[in-house]
Amino acid sequence: MLRIAVPNKGSLSDTAAQMLYEAGYTGRRDPRELIVADPRNGVEFFYLRPRDIATYVGSGALDVGITGRDLLLDSGSDATEIAPLGFGDSTFRFAGAPGAYSVLADLQGVRVATSYPGLVGAFLERNGVTAKLVKLDGAVESAVRLGVADAVADVVSTGGTLRKAGLDIFGPVILDSEAVLIGSGVEKPGTNTLMRRLQGVLVARQYVMLDYDVPLTALEAATAVAPGFESPTVSPLHDKDWAAVRVMIPRVDMNHVMDDLYALGARAILVSAIHAARL
Repeated sequence: MLRIAVPNKGSLSDTAAQMLYEAGYTGRRDPRELIVADPRNGVEFFYLRPRDIATYVGSGALDVGITGRDLLLDSGSDATEIAPLGFGDSTFRFAGAPGAYSVLADLQGVRVATSYPGLVGAFLERNGVTAKLVKLDGAVESAVRLGVADAVADVVSTGGTLRKAGLDIFGPVILDSEAVLIGSGVEKPGTNTLMRRLQGVLVARQYVMLDYDVPLTALEAATAVAPGFESPTVSPLHDKDWAAVRVMIPRVDMNHVMDDLYALGARAILVSAIHAARL
């Protein structure tokens, strides 16, 4: 069986479990279960702390896993990223007291608090900056006020949490992270199937199926508005002056495309969700 590591808690857990379910795998029903076999699909799931997943996969104890890119890089393990999974976005930045720092070089010789010393240390080293890293497991934004550090490196979304702590963001982006599928570097049977299924879920979430009827005189213009993933499916109707068109379009463009098609004379414009795909 393909042995897959899955986050057992944290921000990635629920979305990872839902994605695997949509990909046709059987997950755990009891949150206390740590190991779940899915013999029908030839896989076995191991529910682990997100921070430990890269270590297990990198050691070869497990074949593949779902974790954050930040946790993978911070671990220093031999696991490698196979593909991004489109959720769990986060951005890492530096922050300090207002006016204290403006560029990365200002961190030379100062104390920087972070929950990701491996990730931040490697970034500083690549940029020729030597700082003293202070490892904290949480509440990094309080480190400066409490005198534990001079600056922090932490996850930033809007920056509101850091501003409330009296800190200003500065310097370059350390990392843009998201959930990723990682592997041990040794391809195992079932890995390609897992990857295709997960990619199918991503496509299903990002695209919709669009059906509409259009006069033949407007067909060329309509297919230019929505050319589809490869090419639209065009079928004749009983009325020889009309055609039925089916095409896959990005979900984010759905309403704009419908408006444009209606303006061209298309009617019976319908949108359907895609539950799974193989492209």
